[in-house]
Amino acid sequence: MDASVPEVDYTKYTNRQLVAVPLVLLAVALAVLAAGTVATGTPVAPGIEFTGGAEIQIETTDSQAEIESQFAEPVESITPVGSPTSNTYIVEFQAGNYESLDDLVAQAEAAGYEIQQEGERSASFADDSQRQALFGLAVAFGGMAALVALLFRTFVPSIAVIASAFSDIAIPLALMQLFGIELTLGTVAALLMLIGYSVDSDLLLNNHVLRRHGDFYTSTARAMRTGVTMTVTSISAMIVMTAVSSLLGIPLLPDVGLVLVFGLLADLMNTYLLNVSLLRYYKYEGIGK
Repeated sequence: MDASVPEVDYTKYTNRQLVAVPLVLLAVALAVLAAGTVATGTPVAPGIEFTGGAEIQIETTDSQAEIESQFAEPVESITPVGSPTSNTYIVEFQAGNYESLDDLVAQAEAAGYEIQQEGERSASFADDSQRQALFGLAVAFGGMAALVALLFRTFVPSIAVIASAFSDIAIPLALMQLFGIELTLGTVAALLMLIGYSVDSDLLLNNHVLRRHGDFYTSTARAMRTGVTMTVTSISAMIVMTAVSSLLGIPLLPDVGLVLVFGLLADLMNTYLLNVSLLRYYKYEGIGK
């Protein structure tokens, strides 16, 4: 199989044509997040870590639908744990949807389920966790933006990296909303990783174009050979991790893997369409020098 990175003839496309797709997808992503905020109060549904609630780990041969029917309270989620033959599940309940953890345990025992583990997270502690996670995400993005501005000290190259990184976060968040992936500590960690991935590929491109010898198109092709190979390799690794963790019933990892795949695919588009168009505009128009 030929794994080489094909060279793109950017001379065939205007800057407006290159930025059209990433900007349209970013606008759609922001619209999805805005609609989610209007409908539910949050752009992406928060998980139990950020809302508070209870979880019970049980062992049973019942199906997930049968497990849900055994509880009088609404079940937030049922997650298989371990191999498909282990018959172990984590059943989660959102805070405010049940009276007490003891009552949930009693219902599970009455249904004949073996209780392996139980726990509860208070709403106030969960709210603090949410604020800290979002604050950490904001600080990471702000620190990245400040560092990029310090490195390039010119408007267009700096805004190219920042805009790409912003889109690399917004698009996965919108897809999380559409696919019902909750915002958890794990998915927040994935978003933080995406900031690093995005900056890495964008800085690679900017350094080749702005600080190395050769014309614009030669430098871009050289950066793509390295950057696309790294990103595609990472996407393949995340797909494998998602598939294996789903088959083995490992909680959290499938969602983390999916978010990273969403973000890395967005990064390919934003780096080699949005960022390239802005850099070409900067190099040939001289705006912001």
